[in-house]
Amino acid sequence: MWSDEEKALDAFRTGRGVAWSEHDGRLACGVAAFYRNGYRASLVTQWLPALDGVVAQLEAGIDVADVGCGHGHSTLLMAKAFPNSRFHGFDTHAASIHAARQHAATTAVMDRVDFEIAKAVDYPARNYHLICFFDTLHDLGDPVAAARHAAETLAPGGTVMLVEPFAHDRIEDNLSPVAQLYYSGSTLICCAHAISEGGSLVLGAQAGQARLTDVFRKAGVTHFRRAAETPFNLIFEVRR
Repeated sequence: MWSDEEKALDAFRTGRGVAWSEHDGRLACGVAAFYRNGYRASLVTQWLPALDGVVAQLEAGIDVADVGCGHGHSTLLMAKAFPNSRFHGFDTHAASIHAARQHAATTAVMDRVDFEIAKAVDYPARNYHLICFFDTLHDLGDPVAAARHAAETLAPGGTVMLVEPFAHDRIEDNLSPVAQLYYSGSTLICCAHAISEGGSLVLGAQAGQARLTDVFRKAGVTHFRRAAETPFNLIFEVRR
């Protein structure tokens, strides 16, 4: 992050933002490693079971979209756990998609996983029964459009799993060491990227439940429930 200090300074001076593809290549590796451990600890054992009926669907076999999949760690964890389902990872960062494909090649799940370069607002519709946003929505320049696309590509009875950094709704309640870490990263990475995409709504990594709920309400979604949480993440169940 700090190797891009000059780009951050320029972003503050000009307001133009900094896209993921403009950062030092080590940033994507660091972010993937940071979140991977939390996903390994909680995704299959806690978060998916907290969503009503989703594990049974995964065991039976469904199509799953992992939007903003990065290096593919979340996608591959689900693919290993649910061999009857098909998993599609999408990201705009070409180097991350390349890394995800390399990670997939070292596993035994190549028959049920694919990774494509696509935006959160135009990835292919495949009648998904589960669409996942892992620490991704707040990075987007237009999160409402991304939520709307998810709702439109969701199969009847399907679920959106939204995983976001843990945050309370009020700034004064977000003064923990974790929150301060997230505010720093949010300023220099997340908000900067959202601004680079046009920034119609720059959420940042401390958006909180109320603002996230409002995003999906604006997208026409009626069901939004906090399903689980950890010291680092909030997990929401979203349905049309």
